[in-house]
Amino acid sequence: MAYKPSTKQHKKENWNKLKDSYSWNSETDYRVHPEQYKVGKGEQGVLLCEPYKSEILPHWRFKDASVAEISSTKIFEIFQAYLEKEDFVGADMARKFLQMGYTRARRYANHAGGRKYNPQNGEELPRAPEDPVKAESAAIFYKKWQATENHALYKKMKQDWKKTYG
Repeated sequence: MAYKPSTKQHKKENWNKLKDSYSWNSETDYRVHPEQYKVGKGEQGVLLCEPYKSEILPHWRFKDASVAEISSTKIFEIFQAYLEKEDFVGADMARKFLQMGYTRARRYANHAGGRKYNPQNGEELPRAPEDPVKAESAAIFYKKWQATENHALYKKMKQDWKKTYG
C-alpha cells in the first residue's frame, strides 16, 4: 500500500467522514454512559474517553526511568482504585495508558525524536542506535502494563464486559 502524504485539511475531511462510525468520541461522558465504551484493540480510544483521559493523562510521562517509575506506579494505583470501585472503563483506560507508555517509550528508544515514518513519503525511517534511557522507561511501563493484563479481577471484568457490551 502506498502512503500518500496528507494535509491537515485532508486529514480533517477524512476524520469527518469516519468519526460517526468510530467507537469512541470525546463528547461522551463514559462514567455516565459506560455502556457506550468499547474495549477495542490496544490503545484505541485512549485519548478520547472522558473523564478518564483527563484523570490519567496528567500522570503519564516516560522521559527517563525515574519519571517512568513514578508515572507508571501512579497510573497502576489509579487502575487499582478503579477496580475497587468496580469501574471497568476506568481500569481499562488506565491499562491503555500503561500500554501507551510502553509503546511510546519504545518508539523513542528506536527512533531519535520519536518519528518513525518519513513525513514526505511515509516510509519507515531507519532505526537509530537504541536509546538506553527510553528503553529502560519502556521496560518499566511494560511490567506495569502486564500486571494490569494479568490482574485476576481485571481479567474477569473484561471478560464480563465483552459478553455484555461486545
